Amino acid sequence: MSSKRFENESPLRFTLVFLTLFVAFYYFNILFFGITSPGNHYNAFLADHLNYIKWLRYLLLNTSAKILNWMGYTAITSDYELMAVGHATLQLVYSCLGLGVISFFTAFVIAYPKKLKAKLLFIVAGILFIELLNILRFVLLALYWNKRRGQALDHHTIFDITIYIIIAVGLYFWVKYDDKKNITHAAN
Repeated sequence: MSSKRFENESPLRFTLVFLTLFVAFYYFNILFFGITSPGNHYNAFLADHLNYIKWLRYLLLNTSAKILNWMGYTAITSDYELMAVGHATLQLVYSCLGLGVISFFTAFVIAYPKKLKAKLLFIVAGILFIELLNILRFVLLALYWNKRRGQALDHHTIFDITIYIIIAVGLYFWVKYDDKKNITHAAN
């Protein structure tokens, strides 16, 4: 194989790094969830002291409840549930946290050939935006979602489609930003 195929801006290098990072992030989250959940390979130290999944769930549930309360609704939470009194009760399971979407987004940004500062800023802003949309989803679901058996689409599918479209648009403009800057400088 030619070394040119694996240069920093090579599409093959990007693809391999992206796929490797995505798989690593995605399955690390699943592994961590598994070892911090009581069962066969439970690790009490990690579950009690480094459980970022529990912290994220807490943040999402309590922020959603606080927003609902500010809107005049009565909302309460438990470790896994959000209830808007007189409306829906949501159970926040692992798949609701957005960790798969965050794994995809972070892997793409890290793999793309840009400067480290641009990557770090975009990753932080992107993750915050993804979770802000997740909170908005929980607020709307608590107020308006009607669980019907046999629905073709559930709220996870709707959220995933929406968030991936938003991520694709955001990544497109992030990737093209340097191109526009270079064209402007070249014209001078």
